[in-house]
Order: sequence, then structure tokens, then C-alpha cells
Amino acid sequence: MSVHPWKKVATKKLADYRVYGVRSDTKVSPRTGQSHDFYIIEAVNWVNVIPITSDGKIVMVEQYRHGSDTIELEIPGGMMDEGEIDPVATGVRELREETGYEGHNTRLIGQTYPNPAIMNNVCYTILVEQCVCKHPLQFDQTEDIHVVLIEPETIPELIRSNRISHSLVVVAFYFWQLSNRTSK
Repeated sequence: MSVHPWKKVATKKLADYRVYGVRSDTKVSPRTGQSHDFYIIEAVNWVNVIPITSDGKIVMVEQYRHGSDTIELEIPGGMMDEGEIDPVATGVRELREETGYEGHNTRLIGQTYPNPAIMNNVCYTILVEQCVCKHPLQFDQTEDIHVVLIEPETIPELIRSNRISHSLVVVAFYFWQLSNRTSK
């Protein structure tokens, strides 16, 4: 037996907020033929950036997160704005706005679904090398960010000790590790 997609027979928008919406989809099970309602969080695509400085450090940010009520150590990133279709260009923009850094050899190294059970978006991981601080910071009204430079060899311990605990940042570092393996 194999798994098959479920047929959508109805959809209804339930809520629309600034950063996400909620809809209800009625779908039919290909196995049983019965209808079921599912609730989907409609979120825009996200971008995370691993910026590496010319001397090999990782540009990271500390910021307060309302959902967890914690100060998190993360890589720069954010939502793709309306009309943005290139995650690499979005990553370059987010890096410049949150840290003032820009770099070279910018490329996509991974993408993942943050939570495919209930969300419809993709999170892209972008690598930017030879980063140098060239611009003033441009925070959104709801951002309060502190830029820090981290030695790459400390990343595993920062993850193990939960100093880096944002799941999509952990995934981004895994994509970075994979890209380092394949580029050698």
C-alpha cells in the first residue's frame, strides 16, 4: 500500500493576521473515501542567512522572541515580503537590514517545510561568504537586535546547551554542514 494525496473539496478562509492566516480545508481520504476538515496556517515563506565574515566568523543576532518569551541567539532572517520571489535576494536584504553586513558567493544551500502538518510555507537557508559590515542597521518597528560574531567551532556546543534553540536555525546549520561536506 502507498500513500496518496487527499482531494480538496472545499476551503474556507477563517482568519487573516499580519504574519499569517488560517483556513479550513475539507479533504477526502483516498483510502476511506470519507471527508475530514483540516486547519492550515497560511504563512509567507521565510529566509534564514548564514553569514560568514572574511575572517571566518558567523554573524549572528540576539533578539527577544514573543512566542517563547526568550532571548534567542539566531542567524539573521525573516519573511519574504509581498512580491519577493527570490529567496537569495531576500536573504541579502535581511542580512543588510538586521546586521549591516553584506558579502559574496551568496547561494541557496537548503530549504525545509517548518511544520508541514499544519503550515504551508517554506524556509530557505542562504549562505553568504566574505561578509563585511558596510551599512547602518535598519530594524523593523518590532525588532530589537544585538549583532554578535561567533566562532564556527562553537556552534555544536551552542546547540547542545540550548543557547541556539530555534529549530529553523539548527536546521540551517545542518544544511551548512552538508554544504561544507559536498564542497570539499
